[in-house]
Amino acid sequence: MSEIIKITKSAEEYLAKLIQDKNETDLSIRIFISDPGTPKAETCLAYCKPDEAMPDDMILNLDLINVNLEKRSLPFLKDAEVNFDNDTFGGQLTIKAPNARLPNISSDSPVEDRINYVIYNEINPMLESHGGEVSLIEFNDKGEAVLKFGGGCQGCGMVDVTLKDGIEKTLVEQIPEVLGVKDTTDHSIDDNAYY
Repeated sequence: MSEIIKITKSAEEYLAKLIQDKNETDLSIRIFISDPGTPKAETCLAYCKPDEAMPDDMILNLDLINVNLEKRSLPFLKDAEVNFDNDTFGGQLTIKAPNARLPNISSDSPVEDRINYVIYNEINPMLESHGGEVSLIEFNDKGEAVLKFGGGCQGCGMVDVTLKDGIEKTLVEQIPEVLGVKDTTDHSIDDNAYY
């Protein structure tokens, strides 16, 4: 487990004090990556109550605290480090996750991760030529990738063609679980639209 993420003793002591100051029993720390494997990836550290823990979390039982690691985030947390450095202003907690934005995707990765991989590595580079981008909002139970356009794609008169002939075709061909796409963008706002 220690090869996945390193939590220094100073960070453990700092986090233990934060938990102690909350005066709540059974509180732990949860670490996860939002939007893993994409340029928007963020490493998150939060308090975790027992009812907020996920059944498939990996639990690190440290000397002073317990840390829940989100299963989906594990490949992206490899070589991560949580550290606390004391300074004249009280100190700073730092989280370094060098693999958070790397596309660490395989055929058994969650469908959202595989969709994001295709979006950020194939679709968005094409849309950038028009100043546009698209992002995944959710993958719903109908097998739809729910998307939102931004930049030059928002309000563009050709967005339907881009959506159906480009994005949907690409995602359906590459990811078997995707049956279609759905656009949630308000295209009435066309200030920066590419024409």
